[in-house]
Amino acid sequence: MLDFIQNGLLGLSLGELVLVTLAMTHVTIVSVTVYLHRYSAHRALDLHPALKHFFRLWLWLSTGQNTLEWTAIHRKHHAKCETEDDPHSPQVKGIKKVLREGAELYREEAENQETLAKYGAGCPDDWLERNVYSRFPMGGIALMAVIDLALFGVSGITVWAVQMMWIPVFAAGVINGIGHFWGYRNFECADASRNISPWGILIGGEELHNNHHTYPNSAKLSVRRFEFDAGWAWIRLFEILKLAKVKKVAPKPVIDRDAKSIDLDALRGVMQHRFQVMANYRKSVIAPVFKQERERACEATRGLYARAHALLHRDVSLIKPTQQQRLASLTDSNETLHAIYQFRLRLQDIWSQTSRNSTEMVEALEQWYHDARESGIAALQDFADQLTRYRHATA
Repeated sequence: MLDFIQNGLLGLSLGELVLVTLAMTHVTIVSVTVYLHRYSAHRALDLHPALKHFFRLWLWLSTGQNTLEWTAIHRKHHAKCETEDDPHSPQVKGIKKVLREGAELYREEAENQETLAKYGAGCPDDWLERNVYSRFPMGGIALMAVIDLALFGVSGITVWAVQMMWIPVFAAGVINGIGHFWGYRNFECADASRNISPWGILIGGEELHNNHHTYPNSAKLSVRRFEFDAGWAWIRLFEILKLAKVKKVAPKPVIDRDAKSIDLDALRGVMQHRFQVMANYRKSVIAPVFKQERERACEATRGLYARAHALLHRDVSLIKPTQQQRLASLTDSNETLHAIYQFRLRLQDIWSQTSRNSTEMVEALEQWYHDARESGIAALQDFADQLTRYRHATA
């Protein structure tokens, strides 16, 4: 009896306990990223009913999370991102608060019935949801504690504690906090989302947060060759097993290398791939031109270049007043940087003006192309030629 209390039914060694704990927490992460996030919140894929129920059951046991609450809060986060209505923006509430109180912010928003009603469409409302999962959210957590104690003995308390901490720390704190504060950005979407790491293993691919906010309805979060999305690997396995079907992924640029003029096909391609277009503008125009102009700068203006490179490609809505002043000082003192910055704004404005018809948009893109070719800036001229080659990707 004493041996059972100490070691449980399995009698695992310390190393085996660590591996089992990591495996169990990984199942929880997969349940969150595949089921709650990519399926329920964004409908980026379809899941087999048996797999959906497994995820619901596991989340009830390991987190006590409710599909409706999680889905509604996440959808609201996207709809109101980086505003006062965002449930957990570190840009508004502060990074320390989100890191320390991420779970509390979630629970506070979960009590907002307006949020649940407005953003919770399509969530489970069957007998099990009404009478078990939603009615007894702490019941699953308590049952998991009993299971852990029975399987692992006294060590099961530690295993259970790690399971209970995993999502509040990594999802509510790290993703919602660090994912909107530190890291690198592949795309300049209109929020502060960042990729925490190019290798999405620990949190199932959720580390690639900037990619997700750029393409929120994509079932795959990695977009560059060196990035790895563990959640996508699981989705591909589920597809092989006929348990999942991907509905949408981020479009890959389609390039017609023989095209040499701006027309409706080029416009459609540029608009569909606009985030990749702007990422390429940053890489092939802003980066080399900024480096060249900084090397040419005299002592009197060199100080303006410090920490100013990112401002030339950052979304206007994310630039703070002090940064706006620094950017204005830099572009006012350098005609070339002023030119490439204005060309960037003009290009974005073409697809932002939704009131324009296709003919007007083609004309605007043609004018942009003509002006870029006449700019005398080699990097900008080469980029303008590349625009003619974009084509719309079909499903």
